[in-house]
Amino acid sequence: MKKLFPLSVLLLGVVYLAIALFPPKPKGEFNLDGFGRLPVLLNGRLKPLDTVARTTLLMMQGRQRVTVPGGRSITPVEWLLDTLYRPRVADTYQIFEIVHPDVLALFGLVPENGAGNKRFSFDQLSPRLGELERQARQIAELEEQAKTAGREPPERNAFQRAVLMLRSHVGLYDRMTVSLVDPQSPDFLDKINLFQSGLAAGVAAVRAKDAKQPYDEAAAKATMDVAERFGFMADNGYLHIIPPADNDPNPDHWHNAGSVLIESIGDGEAAGFAQRTYAVQLFAALGRAWVAQNAAEFNRGVMLYRPTLLVRFGARMDKVGTEARFNAAEPFYHGMILYVAAFLLAVCSWLKWPDALGRAAFWLVGLTWALTTGGILTRMWLEGRPPVTNLYSSALFIGWGAVALCLVLEWFFRNGVGSVAGGLVGFCTLLVAHHLALTGDTLEMMQAVLDSNFWLATHVVAVTTGYAATFLAGFLALIYISRGIFTRTLDRATGDALAKMTYGIVCFATLFSFVGTVLGGIWADQSWGRFWGWDPKENGALIIVLWNALILHARWGGLVKQRGLMALAVFGNIVTAWSWFGVNMLGVGLHSYGFMDSALFWLIMFILSQLFFIILAVIPGIYRESPSSLPSPSRPA
Repeated sequence: MKKLFPLSVLLLGVVYLAIALFPPKPKGEFNLDGFGRLPVLLNGRLKPLDTVARTTLLMMQGRQRVTVPGGRSITPVEWLLDTLYRPRVADTYQIFEIVHPDVLALFGLVPENGAGNKRFSFDQLSPRLGELERQARQIAELEEQAKTAGREPPERNAFQRAVLMLRSHVGLYDRMTVSLVDPQSPDFLDKINLFQSGLAAGVAAVRAKDAKQPYDEAAAKATMDVAERFGFMADNGYLHIIPPADNDPNPDHWHNAGSVLIESIGDGEAAGFAQRTYAVQLFAALGRAWVAQNAAEFNRGVMLYRPTLLVRFGARMDKVGTEARFNAAEPFYHGMILYVAAFLLAVCSWLKWPDALGRAAFWLVGLTWALTTGGILTRMWLEGRPPVTNLYSSALFIGWGAVALCLVLEWFFRNGVGSVAGGLVGFCTLLVAHHLALTGDTLEMMQAVLDSNFWLATHVVAVTTGYAATFLAGFLALIYISRGIFTRTLDRATGDALAKMTYGIVCFATLFSFVGTVLGGIWADQSWGRFWGWDPKENGALIIVLWNALILHARWGGLVKQRGLMALAVFGNIVTAWSWFGVNMLGVGLHSYGFMDSALFWLIMFILSQLFFIILAVIPGIYRESPSSLPSPSRPA
């Protein structure tokens, strides 16, 4: 039983991933998978509609699943279809997250009115949207007055931030509803066809009117009314989903439906209008089929449209399709689950069956690390960039690097510590990445200051590897302190092993942090004409190097023993967290491209928790300190 247990756990993990990573296509008659893989140009890159649906829902409500009235759950693509083609139905879906009590009061709502006590529908908000707009204008006016007076704009409070965020989400939702069809037209395809049939006469009437010649008043008015609606769609449509014309040399010159319709009116020829607006009419036909719940017509439209894109965008369409499948597979979410399982197995190995449970945990950590490796490589291929390009990808890479080091430690020491640390660090970093994904597209276009694959692959990778190693040293120290205080499993051999692990990882972290910081200075010299400018991000990187060097010197000089080493390593978690997230919250300096303030509370909580463990580590008499095998003053290094 003990011999077969590790193999059984590994096989269960493989089976779980095989089921999770290859989910069945959504049940039902509609080809939702095919529609979700249709491309759209948004925020500078071509992506599938599936990504648009998922990221929009994550921003608005913090999750991808939508529960409709009646309790039924629908997929993100179904929600997107309803938003695009049946906005009156989508208006009833509770997708707008509101947690600030004053914002709720602004709409006359209480938590009990919403799904999960925090999600509300557009219909619930619409009666008081004017007040929301008034509050947003008031905030903008205060900031403008401060700028006019030469003062710094006042810092926004929590209520103001919540108001502006909700206004942004409502505005995004409104723009999505006019991306493909005119919500005021019961059947937009009929409207386009009717307009096309009278296009020549209507345009001629408008031109005659402008020239102050006799004209058909009815034809001119009808043409101008429809053109006004097309213009509204052009100005407000969110999705650039119509591909460029075949004779357009720019493959990124995608349009929203309204702009194509407006541009196609000019020559007044029905045949030319039909040719240029083919894709718009096809999407309108898809809308008609979706509203009528005609699966056969809907699926036929999807099948007709894809081949027209493959001819010109074949290679890019491969990436779009892969991204949609990658979204459905959710490898990092399933990685979190497996890391938790590995962590629990490794902890249990300290209590019973150390060989069997320890080996099972090690194999499961290795399987999960391979899964996240595949996920990171897929993102690199989709983006055409090195692994770290933004805060989200930095969380993935830091976790990946730390777990890789944990596997090395466990391979040599075989005491379960590497598996425990790997499971814990892997889960925590993937959890951080999940919450960073709530800000929007994680494959976003690069900031101009970061647009260099060479430096992304050298400086950024080296620095984040230093982050990963410093965090790992701190987590190993947390294991030492926790076992020494809360259990009786910290014997001399275990204490010595943990001290060696922590010491070695600190050496590794010092090397990569130093090299990464120097490379960053060279990049800064090339980009900004100075090697060092005491920028907050630069200071954060320098502090990590200095702190790791301080740990090594304190140990070499005999100023600290095992417990002191662990306390210093735990403080390294604080230093690294500040450099990684804290300086971004300042919103100043040349490195402020990663600005965020929503994580301030959790950063403070993390720092306080680390200070708590440091205090526990230095209180005398709480646990017996094991003799160290590291260099001491009487034994030169």
